[in-house]
Amino acid sequence: MHQKAVIASIATFVLIVAGMFVFALLKKQELQQQQEQVQVPKNDKIDVSNNAYDSVQRISAKHYYIDGTHTLVGEVSMPTPCDLLQAEADVVESFPEQVTVDFTVINNSDTCAQVITPQRFMVSVEASENAMFRARFQGRDVTLNLIPAAEGETPQDFELFIKG
Repeated sequence: MHQKAVIASIATFVLIVAGMFVFALLKKQELQQQQEQVQVPKNDKIDVSNNAYDSVQRISAKHYYIDGTHTLVGEVSMPTPCDLLQAEADVVESFPEQVTVDFTVINNSDTCAQVITPQRFMVSVEASENAMFRARFQGRDVTLNLIPAAEGETPQDFELFIKG
């Protein structure tokens, strides 16, 4: 009887140790799979996809119309200080003109701190006073919230207190 208890104890111990090894092996494989998904090959540029900028759904800008020129001034929050914002306006000849403001991001850095940083923009375009505006950010349509400038304000006096 005593011999059966010893054999049962040894068998239980061997099964527990084998289970620990199997568990450790499975966790090691899982960790390797996670690292392979995150790993970026050296000497390759990191492709900044739109996913980093999905939070940009709406862009607010102060709208100035002075002497036949529309000027939009505002800022967009970027995920890193290495992100540089560019804005270009494209006018489609119609009546009233349709103006598309294209916002693009340039980021040539290999590494950069993940700190939300506001990037200002200013874009000017000549069009009629009734021109229609829309915006695209990194190739996708976003809402453009235009806030009319007060009488006598100029783009050079722009201070950012947008709440609209």
